[in-house]
Amino acid sequence: MTIKTSSSSGHKLGQIVGDWFEEYIATHVLQEIADKLGLYLDHRFKKRSTRGEKILWQDLDGNEVDYDFVLELNGSDNVQGIPIAFFETFWRRGARHSKDKARDDSGKLLPMRATYPTARVLGIISAGDFTKPAQELVRSRCIDLFYVPKEQICKAWRDQGIEIDYHDNATEQIKQDIANQAILILANQTTKATITTQLIENMGIAIFRSYVARIIASVSAVPIAYKITKVYLGSSMYFEKHEDAKAYITNHTTEIKNISNMTCEVKYQAIYSDGEIFERNNLSTEKALELHGMVGQVSNYFTNYHLT
Repeated sequence: MTIKTSSSSGHKLGQIVGDWFEEYIATHVLQEIADKLGLYLDHRFKKRSTRGEKILWQDLDGNEVDYDFVLELNGSDNVQGIPIAFFETFWRRGARHSKDKARDDSGKLLPMRATYPTARVLGIISAGDFTKPAQELVRSRCIDLFYVPKEQICKAWRDQGIEIDYHDNATEQIKQDIANQAILILANQTTKATITTQLIENMGIAIFRSYVARIIASVSAVPIAYKITKVYLGSSMYFEKHEDAKAYITNHTTEIKNISNMTCEVKYQAIYSDGEIFERNNLSTEKALELHGMVGQVSNYFTNYHLT
């Protein structure tokens, strides 16, 4: 099989490595987490009747955002569950625009923390040449980062006779030759699995076990307290004169005589055992109960998990 010259061979090679990393490394470790916790892992390598090709979740503004992986409680192939964690993953051969990538992916993840009180982990699983400032940006936004250096990826592929790196000034022909060679060797269906085993062996299984343990600890943290603040809003007062408004602000005292005529808003906080606090303001009573019910389901599940 050859690559059409109308498409960048370097880009195509990046897709090959990136798809392998997403399917054979990220999926592998996240599925282990899902299995240990009894959760459902959604990703693009499986078919699911509850969605189309993309894994879409809505943020607070109603925008649909697609993610690479989502861990769900009570999810199945036929039922969308409660979101527990969201992950993005990528491979970068070069360091250019690393900070842009960090900003884009973390920007995709952050709205889920504000939207879902049960989203205990936002994570990026990355590989390649990802600069230290880019990594620091991700961590500064309280997003978990699992990082595999470029040298480790290249070595695991090279050990199987596949070169995936080239000089930045390499010609299109050189890139095409490298990509064609990779595709030829990958025609053996077991090669990708062998590269995966090689990478884990080279890095050490402890690296992956440590990551699994870290995510499990964060995901399974339970609330230790709830803080509810009710705010009652009366009708607005209208003044034509500045001094009249000042007098009202200065002298008016509030007496709640008929609470049924006032609007009630709820500030909801769930305080977790790992120090994280989910907070949402200006909620209706119904929405606060909906969020609290979602938190309760997850809390009960992981309380029982820790008892077994």
